[in-house]
Amino acid sequence: MSNLSEIVDSLENKVVNLLQEHENLKRLKIKLDEEIIILKSKQERYLKDIDAWKDECKTLKIANSMLGSNNHKRETKLKINELVREIDKCITQLSE
Repeated sequence: MSNLSEIVDSLENKVVNLLQEHENLKRLKIKLDEEIIILKSKQERYLKDIDAWKDECKTLKIANSMLGSNNHKRETKLKINELVREIDKCITQLSE
């Protein structure tokens, strides 16, 4: 009978340990989920920053070519043509 009592005690201890480990893992999961949310928001912010810097770089290239640089003349001409077409569309809409 003593042997059975020891087995039951051992099982009880193991179950208690498993329950504690389960709780620890649940807390860790919650913490990691929160960290994922934080990292995703940072990633979104960084992607927006990258887009802003790309736009800034493009604008600087156009401005540089307008100042006489030969490096980006084609891009500048395309941008000017795009702006002229947009202005033409606006004028057409206003005249209707």
